[in-house]
Amino acid sequence: MAHRDKGTPGTTYEERTLPRPGEEVVDQGLGFDVHTLLSRRRMLGALGIGAATVGLTACGGSNSSTGSTSATTSTAASTSALIEIPDETAGPYPGDGSNGPDVLEQSGIVRGDIRSSFGDATGTAAGVPMTLELTILDLAGGGVPFEGVAVYVWHCDRAGGYSMYSDGVTDQNYLRGVQVADSSGKVMFTSIVPACYSGRWPHIHFEVYPDQSSITDSNAAIATSQVALPKHVCDVVYATTGYEASVRNLARVTLASDNVFSDDGGASQIATVSGDAASGYTVALTAGVDTTTAPTGGQPPAGGGRGGGPGGPPPR
Repeated sequence: MAHRDKGTPGTTYEERTLPRPGEEVVDQGLGFDVHTLLSRRRMLGALGIGAATVGLTACGGSNSSTGSTSATTSTAASTSALIEIPDETAGPYPGDGSNGPDVLEQSGIVRGDIRSSFGDATGTAAGVPMTLELTILDLAGGGVPFEGVAVYVWHCDRAGGYSMYSDGVTDQNYLRGVQVADSSGKVMFTSIVPACYSGRWPHIHFEVYPDQSSITDSNAAIATSQVALPKHVCDVVYATTGYEASVRNLARVTLASDNVFSDDGGASQIATVSGDAASGYTVALTAGVDTTTAPTGGQPPAGGGRGGGPGGPPPR
């Protein structure tokens, strides 16, 4: 960790006696290195230079061009990773009041397990278990966890139907729910893997609101986007009972042809997935939200309300 300065046998280095006289400073041992690093941090801290910068400099070596490049690359990579999640349409079935039904006005919508309907509805969505984990970052605040924002999630069932809209489930409100981000910016939902219906890649919708009190006004959403599911996971899930139609539908669409993800192949929206069909999957995505930019998701389709737009014909 220390710089490769040479010490003269029997002398001191930075007013400290060398434990191994006759050897280079870099070879004086771990204890000597740590003490040197901490001393430099205290000194540079007094000058207003961050400790993280000191760490990179000390580990890279002042005379090493490779170490300098590595530190620069690491910093650039961490900065470039903080990108804003693409704004997408809320689709024809948002259930947020912008296109017909409004589940966000109902008591009980703030919940973690969204498999069952609530209120006066009693249905439960069957399918392969899925835990959805979304981590929301505040880009305007420097990429810190966006604690306190409310995240509304919704998606279709294993037959491709959307509760509150599709034939046969208009009296249901399952697979819809809201959670408030914790100190790590995370929300978690217990659900089922959604189907692939005609014309769309398998996906999950979500809206981000400033706080829980804002969810009753769809215009207050600060981000609207979608999560794309990886094909290899869908292939396994859709081979199970109840997803038969999804096998045919998935064979007719790609990320490149999907009317939402086709612009970049869903590069920043494809979830990381772990688990299996028997015990269930964990679907995770980190979404950067920038409150300094104007939201463009959920734009109104021609002649329609805000909630319309791409999404394929109403699933049956």
